[in-house]
Amino acid sequence: MNIADIATTEFIEVDVGTRMGKVRSMFENGNPKGIIVTDDGEYEGVISEREILQSHVEDDAKVAALTKPSRSTPSPKVDRQEDVRETARVLVESNAKVAPVFENGDLWGVITDDAILEAVLENLDTLTVEDIYTADPVTLTEDDGVGKAINHLREHGISRLPIMNENGYLSGVVTTHDIADFVIRENHTTTTGDRVGDTQRLLDVPVYDIMTSPVETTTLDATAKDAVETMLENDFAGLMVTPADDDRVVTGVITKTDVLRALTFTEEEHMDVQITNISMLDTITRESIVQSIEDVADKYADMQVMHAHVRFHEHNEKLRGTPLVQCQIRLRTNKDQVAGTGEGYGAENSFRVALDKLERNVLELKGVTSDEEYRGQLLRKLNQI
Repeated sequence: MNIADIATTEFIEVDVGTRMGKVRSMFENGNPKGIIVTDDGEYEGVISEREILQSHVEDDAKVAALTKPSRSTPSPKVDRQEDVRETARVLVESNAKVAPVFENGDLWGVITDDAILEAVLENLDTLTVEDIYTADPVTLTEDDGVGKAINHLREHGISRLPIMNENGYLSGVVTTHDIADFVIRENHTTTTGDRVGDTQRLLDVPVYDIMTSPVETTTLDATAKDAVETMLENDFAGLMVTPADDDRVVTGVITKTDVLRALTFTEEEHMDVQITNISMLDTITRESIVQSIEDVADKYADMQVMHAHVRFHEHNEKLRGTPLVQCQIRLRTNKDQVAGTGEGYGAENSFRVALDKLERNVLELKGVTSDEEYRGQLLRKLNQI
């Protein structure tokens, strides 16, 4: 299936000279998946609500401040005849909900995550939530401030946070949209006072005041089709995963991105590897990342890797012009999920550190054995013996 029939020519377009304040208002009033940015009619990039939230650009600044190559690279272009699987990969790797669609080199329209999910909905009943959800979610308490929520969303590259009450039970959820809506609304109503002080007061507001409650949940044995139908019907980007007998306990999160990622799974010789923020690759290539992960997986006799997800996140700190980067690697295997996280200056250094930690965590995975010679080399490398 290609996207020719599910892409749309209806989209919001702004010029690079548009004020950021106006763009923020567009997200508040219309809740678009993303906004196409053009320069004198030529495509420049896509702005998402998450980018708006995570940026420190003032309302009077121009949209160009978020589309310069130094800040982000333009969203990858999708051909109108591209297949659904490749388009899903593009959305996942560009960390976007919408991508521009081109026909004969000209901007034709956009493709959204919802359009893809609606098109493949009937095929999702073969997958369960357990097959594709993310376990051990990052959580906050009701008394934590909005500032802490923003930091967690940025640091972990996620779009939602389960909120726990004083008894440790699920009481709500805060999303990037909730925070963006709150900040925009408060900025509109604040007309006096010190701006720095006003901003600090916004960050100190407890997440209890802006969270969504009650929370829509699903269970591990539910089908991906059922989960996606619930998300589409309620215009949610994700659901909390709870035990069937107690919807107060959070065991994980399933999002539309998780489902899109599953659409890219293949049965080909090479495992499926997804890279988020792929534009940050510097001295390392996508091919070498895939090969490195395959090399690790091949050394274990009892573990089959079904999918790998690599995520890069850039910090503000730099060393001689090279940014400090965090890399997270997560493998979905026939045994369980296993992950490794590392930091270093530049994408390659951070990936190598994360890969080393991943190898150590794989060795600790119950029921997984490796070649004994390699095991010894690895343990010595990790200073464990």
